[in-house]
Amino acid sequence: MTEVDQTSTIRKIIENYPADRRYALAAMQDMQRRFNYIPEDGLEMLSERLGCPKAQLYAMATFYKALSLKPKGQHIIKICNGTACHLRGSVNLATELKRDLGIDPGETTADGMFSVEYVNCLGSCALSPVMVVDGTYYNKLRVEQIPGILESYSATKPEDVTNHD
Repeated sequence: MTEVDQTSTIRKIIENYPADRRYALAAMQDMQRRFNYIPEDGLEMLSERLGCPKAQLYAMATFYKALSLKPKGQHIIKICNGTACHLRGSVNLATELKRDLGIDPGETTADGMFSVEYVNCLGSCALSPVMVVDGTYYNKLRVEQIPGILESYSATKPEDVTNHD
C-alpha cells in the first residue's frame, strides 16, 4: 500500500465517526484491524479531527494491549501463558516458535509474515496449552505440531486455514 493509499484509508476510517473524543478508541481499533497497527499518521490525523493532544491518543494506544504502534505480522500468533498453559508447557511452544521463526514473543519476523505474543489467558484452561493464530485456536498443543501449523499459514491465505481444536 502506498503512502497516499494509507493516508486515504486512514482519512476514511476517521471520517466514519463524529468529531467527538469518545470515538477515539473505536477509530484506533479500526486502524488496528486495517493495518495490524496504528500508523503515526493515524494518530496525527485523529488528533486533528478530534481537537485533542496527540499525547492523549498515544496514552490510550499504549494502554490497551490490543492496540500496537509498531507494525505486526500478517499472521499474529498468541501463546497463552496463564497458569494452566504455563504448567503444561507454553514456554516450550515459545521456544519452538523461536527455533522455527527466529523471533521471541513481542517480535515480528523480518519478512513481516508472523508476530508472536504472550497473552495472560485465552480462556481455554481445560484445553491447555493453547495457541491462537489469527483467531483460530489450537488446543492441547504439542511442540511437534508447531512446524505444520506455521507451514499452513505460510502456504495459504488467512481465510483458507481451518480451526484445529
